[in-house]
Amino acid sequence: MAIAHLPADTGVDAVVAALGADGAVVVDDVASPALLDAVETELRPFLEATPTGPDDFSGALTRRTGALIARSPSSRELVMHPLALRTAQAFLGHATNIQLHLTQAIAIGPGESAQPIHRDQWAFDFFPFPRGYEVQCNTMWALTDFTEENGATRVVRGSNHAEDKLRFGDDDTEPALMARGSVLIYSGSVYHGGGANRSSATRIGLNLTYNVAWLRQEENQYLSVPRDVAVTLTTELLRLMGYARGAYALGYIDDLRDPIEAVRPGAGSLGFAVADPAGSGAAG
Repeated sequence: MAIAHLPADTGVDAVVAALGADGAVVVDDVASPALLDAVETELRPFLEATPTGPDDFSGALTRRTGALIARSPSSRELVMHPLALRTAQAFLGHATNIQLHLTQAIAIGPGESAQPIHRDQWAFDFFPFPRGYEVQCNTMWALTDFTEENGATRVVRGSNHAEDKLRFGDDDTEPALMARGSVLIYSGSVYHGGGANRSSATRIGLNLTYNVAWLRQEENQYLSVPRDVAVTLTTELLRLMGYARGAYALGYIDDLRDPIEAVRPGAGSLGFAVADPAGSGAAG
């Protein structure tokens, strides 16, 4: 069976249900063409300057450009998109707080081979999380159409329920076919990989992912986003980036201060407390 598709006006509960069942779902036509055009314009010089990957996993003909919050102001709208963010909060609601895990534009060039099938949660030192305990909620926004020919992400549908460290081949996968502006939402536990690009054009997706805030981020947001940029961002985005306590006693600075104080003096509180998982900026 193909990966499920839902309309843009779908509620969060339906998206979370699809994620729980299959590990992946496409929501069609979510981002406007104007927003995507702006993101593409802002990222073009950085994509062109990014070297291709050094190995089969990262892709010898694939460019992976990070630090999107700093480099593409328009991409912040996708990072904070209500459907994506609320889905991540609900899907990872068993944790006290969530955070931004990774921002990356993935440009798969013509002639690229298929990426090995993997689980994204293996980034956490291959720790064997209990089956059913989710630690990541990922999005892949289509900046170009995703087709089987140009390297659409391939998913082993339902493998979020499978054992860890399994091996799958291309025949076990389904391509996440979607039009520009659509978004693939998938769990950190589902087996997947970038497809082979047999076309003459580059396939570009924006990989914006979230994880439970008691785990380390894959992309270090504090260093990827310079302080002179960070101070211009909203408190909500800063908290999502990690300027928030990860749990009751995780992530405070010096004398039990709220991390938001580092860039937004007066916005936080003292003592052991928990930042608002919804990113409202409140800290109790």
